[in-house]
Amino acid sequence: MSPDEQWEFVYRPHRLVVWSGVAAAVVLLIHAIFGYLLTKSQLVVFGHTFVFGDNGVRNIGSADQWAIMLIGVIVAGAILLLTRPRVRVGPSGVAVRNLIGERAFGWGEIDGISYPERGSSAWLEFPHDEHIPVLAIRLGDGERAVEAMERVRELQARYRTAPPVPADDSDVGFPE
Repeated sequence: MSPDEQWEFVYRPHRLVVWSGVAAAVVLLIHAIFGYLLTKSQLVVFGHTFVFGDNGVRNIGSADQWAIMLIGVIVAGAILLLTRPRVRVGPSGVAVRNLIGERAFGWGEIDGISYPERGSSAWLEFPHDEHIPVLAIRLGDGERAVEAMERVRELQARYRTAPPVPADDSDVGFPE
């Protein structure tokens, strides 16, 4: 069985991916333009000449222009990390990939999935009030996100074998 066949449901955000791509392209374009203009003291646009005055062109070279553009590539790459979130659900459990790395959890480890009162993404809940964010299921996706939450809950109900073990608060230090 291939790794993708073990997952019955795979969900990735839609709007976040689109806006991240647009933002990365804009950042890259701005840094490329600024890198080009870094050594220019005047610019002709549609027949109009814009003079910037003395901007220290004598001290700035092509290495500085490439550095500005490289900074743009790094920032655009960081923005593109927002295209990575994904959640996969199958008989063995749930795998959550946020910005960096993927973590898989068996059904016995998970209490459920929910939206917090405040926040823009779902939470995968664990015993003892622990959670991790599921950046793939985002409020901004609207109805798609609602359908994804329903599908994850449906698969949880199907594959979960035993109810969650109640938290034993005696080791936490709560008074009895």
